[in-house]
Amino acid sequence: MPRKMLLNINGVDKLIVTDPEESLANALRALGLTGTKVGCGTGQCGTCTVLLDGKVIRSCARKMKNVPEFSKIVTIEGLGSPTNLHPLQLSWIVHGGVQCGICTPGFIVSAKGLLDTNPNPTREEVREWFQKNRNACRCTGYKPLVDAVMDAAAVGRGEKSMDDLAFKMPADQRIYNSDVPKPTALAKVTGLCDYGDDINHKLPFKAWHLAEVHARVSHARILSVDTSEAEKMPGVVKVITARDIKGTNRINGMCSYPTNKSDGFERCIINDEKVYQYGDVLAVVAAHTEKEARAAADKVKVALEELPAYMNGLAAVAEDAMEIHPGTPNMFCDMACIKGEETKPLFETAPYVVEGSFHTTRQPHLVLEPMVGLAYFDEEGRLTVQSKSQFLHAVPLMVAEAVGIAPDKVRVIDNPVGGSFGCTMSPHLEAVLMACCLILDHPVCLHFDYAEQSFFTGKRATSYFNVRLAADEQGKLTAMEYDFLFDHGAYHDGTSDPLIEKGFRWCGAGLYFPNVRGVGRICCSNHAFGTAFRAFGSPQALFATEQLADMMAEKIGIDPLEFRYRNTYWPGTTMTSGCTMDVHPLPKLVEMMRPKYHAALERAGKESTPEKKRGVGLAFGMYDSTFSANDFCEIIFELNPDNTVTLLCGWHDMGQGADAGALVLAHEALRPLGLKPEQIRLVMNDTALHPFYGAAAGSRSHYMGGKAMIDGANQLMAAMRKPDGTFRTHEEMARENIPVRYNGKATTVGYSSPCDFNTMQGNPNPTQTYGLFMAEVAVDTKTGKTKVVKMTLHADFGPIGSKLAVDGQMYGGIAQGIGLALTEDFVDPARDVTLRAQGFPYIMDIPDDIELEYTETVRPTGPFGSSGCAELPLTSGHVAIVNAIYNATGVRIYELPATPEKVLKGIKALEKGGKLLPPPKYYLGSDMYERLEYLRQHPVVSGEEAS
Repeated sequence: MPRKMLLNINGVDKLIVTDPEESLANALRALGLTGTKVGCGTGQCGTCTVLLDGKVIRSCARKMKNVPEFSKIVTIEGLGSPTNLHPLQLSWIVHGGVQCGICTPGFIVSAKGLLDTNPNPTREEVREWFQKNRNACRCTGYKPLVDAVMDAAAVGRGEKSMDDLAFKMPADQRIYNSDVPKPTALAKVTGLCDYGDDINHKLPFKAWHLAEVHARVSHARILSVDTSEAEKMPGVVKVITARDIKGTNRINGMCSYPTNKSDGFERCIINDEKVYQYGDVLAVVAAHTEKEARAAADKVKVALEELPAYMNGLAAVAEDAMEIHPGTPNMFCDMACIKGEETKPLFETAPYVVEGSFHTTRQPHLVLEPMVGLAYFDEEGRLTVQSKSQFLHAVPLMVAEAVGIAPDKVRVIDNPVGGSFGCTMSPHLEAVLMACCLILDHPVCLHFDYAEQSFFTGKRATSYFNVRLAADEQGKLTAMEYDFLFDHGAYHDGTSDPLIEKGFRWCGAGLYFPNVRGVGRICCSNHAFGTAFRAFGSPQALFATEQLADMMAEKIGIDPLEFRYRNTYWPGTTMTSGCTMDVHPLPKLVEMMRPKYHAALERAGKESTPEKKRGVGLAFGMYDSTFSANDFCEIIFELNPDNTVTLLCGWHDMGQGADAGALVLAHEALRPLGLKPEQIRLVMNDTALHPFYGAAAGSRSHYMGGKAMIDGANQLMAAMRKPDGTFRTHEEMARENIPVRYNGKATTVGYSSPCDFNTMQGNPNPTQTYGLFMAEVAVDTKTGKTKVVKMTLHADFGPIGSKLAVDGQMYGGIAQGIGLALTEDFVDPARDVTLRAQGFPYIMDIPDDIELEYTETVRPTGPFGSSGCAELPLTSGHVAIVNAIYNATGVRIYELPATPEKVLKGIKALEKGGKLLPPPKYYLGSDMYERLEYLRQHPVVSGEEAS
């Protein structure tokens, strides 16, 4: 029954009527205080943090019946406003504490609770506070957040002023290569940025709420779907099944490789014949409220005939496995890499050979904002969907035919996004929203809870790599052979083709191999579908080759740093795909690391004890800075009547700093006009307003968008330029009938080339990003638990645009790499549905000591000499950590994550004088040499070649 309460909220006495069983978080949000976010919904993430009578609480876990009447509640909206910021809010802005921003209000309120009780905390006390109060962040790596609290505390104590803390424009008024804050930070630190669920709460029209009926098995035939009981439930508008879909009900998985045996149309919007993975959608309920929709969804009865579930790639490619998608082999794509001489004779005569088999996990993205979206028909009759997509223009291509509408009648808009890291490359949520909006002819919205977010979003494709390396007497690498399998789960979802190419290109990245033979394979299984994840493909490949680099150095008797220095990319060398590089920063990065590395080794030697063994590990990391060969991007610059400039572009802001990147690039491109940053208006991520920009993937957005902005700015300024070199105003342009709107374009046509489908030799990406990671760890020999004490990263992205954004990307990516190394996994879709179950790294799991240093080698083709950056920090930090574990204990980790149980088992075996045996070579469907010969005898011909 409803309950009337009197509460003091943000200093104001309020009378509210609420449901005693409702959470405090939802009650506050119902009052319009949507700065209080709901992420996990189970008290594990802290996005809902508020102060209740001066104490920090997680309001999603506090029911209103447990909130005393007359309580004093403080939310983020009560701390400060955009024109009167609290020191914590300003400090969050200037320290880059805001990335996606979904966790920001909770952290700031939590920090307020700390400073109210301890105005002079140490860094460790700040970290312990956030750990105790379960404040979680997936973006920042936590270090900038501690920096922000320390400076805000100094302001509170009167040791600094707000002016001291605020960002100052450089003397030359140039914001490129500066710490300029991101434009959206102000709204995020004040709780005024509306994310998807906030928007749905505040709609000026009535939208019906959707709830999906999910399969609770991983593989089955669908016998029947009975909706009769659900249709009788209160508030239900309609229960939608596959037969209601107006289109083909098949999402286009965008499989274009001639080597791919699937047509890519295996995924349904609502499954009609089979269940292919746990969570598949069997029906969708539309109702007046989310609670009513979910209650009715529970009443849908589904009859299934369970089938054998192949929950990993090895099981799926076994000879007795049934076809998961009838008509398509489970091993649906395999290809060969052929570079240089035949490798088999080289291995037979090589003085040094190392080999191993390596497995990486199905890493979950662990974003703090679950999937959420909205669909409606706009004022021009376009089917409009607002969501978290990171490839807006792909949604109509992948979904329109499936839902039954022309692609040009679809409009896609990005809401402010609470993190993605790749999981929103899949358009399934958009497909459900669009299909239901068409069927009902009414606005609809959909919001996942965290269990749905966990079991029904894609994961990093798990992998199995068999690799061996050969070296000569001088310790120079002579050959590499590899045979790998990516388990892409149940569906293609637009990422299976590019993934196999990444596996080929990043196996051995950073090291020069003159001769390579390899087979790459990709299969489906009944586990969660594979999708994009930061550093897509490289963490799997480098987990094998960067461990083998250490193993080879040990076998030869060379220090692992010096071995890498000897074998890295120097001028004249080529990558595994046979292409040369435009720059060669890795030798310099090694030279910079050398004194730090020796100091780390010395520290480890001094601080290691029998109970806590210290170790140091290294790993090269690399990634490209475009999506694929012949990449393309387009933007618009428009001169406004007040002589400001509007940039219209589709740089998807997943929290990585698209707003900061767009601002610094646009400002630099338009510098001759003398504009202030605030005179550049950003209009972003709405397909009705801007041309094709491409996906937020592959560290391409800065590189491609920057080049397009330079082109567009040059066109605009050429039109504005008078004969005397000054610039026309908008009024003068109009008077002279000169256009004020210009499309800037960028393409890599002419200096990129696709990899050959028969050899995987080619140059699809004109530039790369480079890094060298160093991890320092302490391993508890009694428990096997590994603590990362320090991470160091030396990286090169060319001249950096936004230092604040780039540093933030490095900190966050390093933290995700620590999670990949030690804790993160998604094994059981019925069980692993919380942050903690999936191994989310909290602040005490991440070191406060993270050191970054850059070289800025000019890229000949890059905008202002630069490249992208966001993938690099998650390429191989995890390998540096497992190499450090070996350095500390002698225990080599071949299969992630490096759990305490695995490490302790190895320690105990060594203590007993035993020998640690590596895992046997994985059987990936056939012998590597036999498959390689078959592929050579049966070359594929692309459509382009055939014509």
